[in-house]
Amino acid sequence: MSLNLSALDNTPRLLLRARLKPLQGTRFQPTGFPEIGAAQYEGPDGTLMLLVESAQSMANRMEAVCWDKVADDWVTPLNGLSVIKVNDNDDKPLTNSVLEAHRINSAYILEASEGRMVQLLKDDLSHMDERPIDYRVVVASLLRYDVGSVLHGAFLVKKGDKWKGISEGRIRVPRALSAFIEAEKVKVASSGGVKNDHIKASKGEEGRTSSEGFGNVPFSRDEFVSPEINAFFNLDLAQLRGYGLSESVYTLLVALALYKIRAFLEQGLRLRTACDLECDALEVQRPQGFELPTLSDLEQALPDLLSASKPDAKFEVTTVTYNGGSKAKKGKKTKGSADEENDDDKSSGD
Repeated sequence: MSLNLSALDNTPRLLLRARLKPLQGTRFQPTGFPEIGAAQYEGPDGTLMLLVESAQSMANRMEAVCWDKVADDWVTPLNGLSVIKVNDNDDKPLTNSVLEAHRINSAYILEASEGRMVQLLKDDLSHMDERPIDYRVVVASLLRYDVGSVLHGAFLVKKGDKWKGISEGRIRVPRALSAFIEAEKVKVASSGGVKNDHIKASKGEEGRTSSEGFGNVPFSRDEFVSPEINAFFNLDLAQLRGYGLSESVYTLLVALALYKIRAFLEQGLRLRTACDLECDALEVQRPQGFELPTLSDLEQALPDLLSASKPDAKFEVTTVTYNGGSKAKKGKKTKGSADEENDDDKSSGD
């Protein structure tokens, strides 16, 4: 089956808005952030707003709907795309570049198999060590090893001599597909509860505290209600075109991005135990006249698109072994580590 994407030919962005609502009841729980909790703010007109899901978390979720955890492989329509699989010392699956917080820049990938992926990247990219970055070359390498990094961004940076050639922090691929969820006119729905200890309500055995799980522990809980919850999606078509890709590879990437959006809206909206949403309506904001293909149409079209693009994209499945790697000094952050927030990297936001 072929897709008609001609309506996107002369537009720099595809912008979508999905209207969401709680699957049951009216309350929902937003993402929380260290020290500030829920991200509440005022809109330009003073409207009370709430960030329900961050761009970092949405990238994670749009990747997750593409991966079959039982089979430890891409979902069927995407079989054959590039991915880096990480096994442990017993040759059992540990993680992979689809599920990792920093994709190809994950420590579990770059420090695996004595830096095998580092050497592969250096073979492709080190000639630009003292030259301007040619992102056509960078994206060609990412396509080969980890297609998700092309759509969701990559930041290739590590410290140490062995990383020289990709370590200066200059190779940053911004997100081509980004998304977030926000709610308007929000109100707090306060509630609470208690963790009951039916053996001893106070502290349990002498000297044992509630922090150890003993005794009754009351707690408060804030959820929210809103008359309007929206998920926004932005596919940067101009950025993808700027990589000088073949027509077949460009079309595949656009179709893959559309698949991620559709699959997330149909399969991935249980964000948390207390945040189970459903899509009430989907609107194409730009360009006018474009109709988003259904998930079924995309599932049927993608295998042929993948086959057509493979000679140019050179997709590979790379397997490496992680055996613990090098240890960072306690209490000291390393540049590019998972606790360092970076807009072009994949972090949980939860």
